[in-house]
Formats: sequence, structure tokens, C-alpha cells
Amino acid sequence: MSTHAPSHGTPPAARKIPPGAIRAYIASLTGTSLEYYDFAIYSVASALVFPKIFFPSGDEFVGLLLSFSTFAIGYLARPIGGIIFGRLGDRIGRKHVLVVTLLLIGIATVLIGVLPTYGTVGAVAPLILVLLRLAQGIGVGGEWGGAVLLSSEFGDPSRRGLWSSAAQIGPPAGNLLANGALAVLAATLSNDAFLSWGWRVAFLASALLVVFGLVIRLKLEETPVFKNIEAHGERPKAPIAEVIRTQPRGLAAAILSRLSPDILYSLFTVFVAVYATKELGMTTGTVLTAILIGSAFQLVLIPAAGALTDRFNRRLVYGIAAAATAVWIPVFFLTVQSRSVVVLTIGVVVGLALHAFMYGPQAAFITEQFPARLRYAGSSLAYTLAGVVGGAIAPLVFTALYQATASWVLIAVYLAVASVVTIVGLAIGRDPKTEEEIALVKADHVG
Repeated sequence: MSTHAPSHGTPPAARKIPPGAIRAYIASLTGTSLEYYDFAIYSVASALVFPKIFFPSGDEFVGLLLSFSTFAIGYLARPIGGIIFGRLGDRIGRKHVLVVTLLLIGIATVLIGVLPTYGTVGAVAPLILVLLRLAQGIGVGGEWGGAVLLSSEFGDPSRRGLWSSAAQIGPPAGNLLANGALAVLAATLSNDAFLSWGWRVAFLASALLVVFGLVIRLKLEETPVFKNIEAHGERPKAPIAEVIRTQPRGLAAAILSRLSPDILYSLFTVFVAVYATKELGMTTGTVLTAILIGSAFQLVLIPAAGALTDRFNRRLVYGIAAAATAVWIPVFFLTVQSRSVVVLTIGVVVGLALHAFMYGPQAAFITEQFPARLRYAGSSLAYTLAGVVGGAIAPLVFTALYQATASWVLIAVYLAVASVVTIVGLAIGRDPKTEEEIALVKADHVG
């Protein structure tokens, strides 16, 4: 793994922001924030609301549908979206596909907000809920790859780590928005009012993000890179098949690189909440506050980490964070046994900071594994497939390991193995070919 950053030629202070880059950055950030806002809202509602209004007591089949839709359908549908929209993104362009994915995610979320309850339409209600969750998953599968390309292909190729980090800010931004909305509703409504109609407000509020994102995306031109590919007649006829056939190393590197940050994020945003409350006796409010503080730090750390890897070798910085993760997990579990709120908060903040230093440059690293003409398909395929074996099953693995051993040790081993796998992925990956990207962008601007 090279330890030197690629030469970018122009000093940072002398670089100008490319035309349309700021708007593309905002458009990318808006879409992924909506995605994670919806994810967080759905997770809370599935625990607090849906069992009471969509699933009748004692009906195991309907309860199974809830569990399946929450933990499986949304993730399993992502590769479908990655295949469908990844292909279209390399065939017809980034902009058009991103308008469709934003609408798909937003409309599905709003429809959940107006969905009749089980008491009104019977078993049709939970079945429609599953279908809407399926639509969300398909939309998310196509959203991420395009959102990354939207901001990175409008931005300076020599600063791809910074520009592509827009999509990566989505998780903490969406979580903060969702928890803020839920906090306001919980503070202003009674429990009965929240169960009756208050929860719907949180889902319907996502329409604001959709409208804002659409206004920006509809005003954008196609990215300079895709316009150049189109002008030279280099659009692939079957991008998914071509990625699998010609880019196996890049695909493997991109998939493996996602495992450690994906699993780490599940640990500090999902499992730690269960562990700290049930095993350590800490309050839910204390744990959620720690997670929110960590998420707030990530809003700054993610783009900062992306920018850092523009100055230093991207794979090296990413790999150091992965190695530090393997070390930090046992330290966290050992120190948190003190049941100190301060220690817990610091532990979560550090854990999410390590995630930021992998997740921030992750978008740039993944897109750099594929040639520009196959980048939407390759990135989407890698992102969605890794999510199935990473974040989708991580909470279940954490729970199973802890229940089987009544100890956190195997969880730490699980994270250590994931970190090693990620480092292997980084080692077999490639560094950016910045000069080629700059030539593509310059050719479009000249034309």
C-alpha cells in the first residue's frame, strides 16, 4: 500500500470550485439524509408504534412480517435497486436516475405516514407496509452510488475525498433530524396522541426533504464526466455484466472495504444501546444522548476525513482507522463497565469518530475502483452487496454472540476480523487515477 498521496499539481489555495459543484454537493447530501432519516424513523416506529397499530396481538404470522420487513426486506431489496439503477445510471446518466430514486424513497415514506391501520383494513395494512419498505430499499440501493457520483463528478477530481463525502454525511444528519423530530413530538404530545397520529407527522415531514432535494436535482445538469462519456460514445450496453466480467478485483476491494465501518456503525448506534441499558443498567436517554453527540461530531469529521485523504494516501488513512477499530472495541467494553456516563459518551464518540475516518473516504475509494463508464453500476453493486453481509446482519450477530457467551469478547473478535477483512480490501484496491479524471472534466468544459 503506497504511503504517498497522488500529486495534484495545483496548490489547494489556488484551486477554484468547479461550476455546479456546490449545488451537486447539496443535492447529494439531501438524498442520503432523507434515506437515513427514513431509516431512523422507521426503526423507532417499528419498535414503539407498529406492533400496536399494524400487528394484532398474538398473530405470529403478522409479527413475522414485521420482523422480516424491518430487518430483511429493506436490506435485501438494496441489491435489486443497485442492479436496476446502477445499470441505468451508466446508460442514461446520473441526474435522471437520482430524481427517480429520490421520488421512490420519499413517496414510499409519505405513504407509510398515511397508511390505514390493521383495525381499519385488516391484514392488508401490514402487507402494504412490507411493500412500501421494499420500495424504500430498492430506492436506497440506487440512491447511494448516484449521490456519490453527483457530487464527486462535479467536484475537483483531485479532491474527490472531500466532494464525495456529501453522501456520507447522510447517516449522522438523518439520525439527528429523525431524533430531533421524535423529541419534539414526544415533548408536545401525550402518549395516546403520539400513537394515534403523532408518529405520522414524522413520516410526512420527509416530504419537505423530498421537495427540497427535487428542486435542486431538477436544476442540475448531467455530470461533466458522464457528458464526456456520452459524447465519445462510450456508454456501456450491459454495465452490470461488464463490471462482474472485467472488474472482479475492484468489486472485491470495494465490497471488503465496507465491512468494518458498516459493522462498527451498527455496534455504536444499535447494539450499544441494548447493552448499556440491559446489561449495565444505564438509562435509554443517557445512551441516546451519547449516540447523538457522536453523530454531531461526525457531521464535521466525515468531510474532514475525506479531505485528509486527498492530501495523504486514501488507503493508508482508511486502513489506520480500521486497525484502530480492532484496538478500540475491547478498550471500550472494558472501560464502560464503570457505568460512567462520561466514559460511555467518550467511548461512543471515539467509536463513531473511527467510523468517520473510514466512512468519510469510503465513497471516494469505492468509486475509484471502477472506470468512469462503469462507475455507477460498480459502486452501487459493491455498496448494496456489502450492506447485506455487513450492516444487515451485524445486530443479529452481536445479539447471538452475546447471548451464547454472556460476554463481549466474541463481539470484539468479530470487529477485529471485520477490520482485517477491510484492510485486505484496501490492500488489493487501487489508488485514484486523478489525471484521467481531470482530462475528462476539462474536455467537457472545453466542449
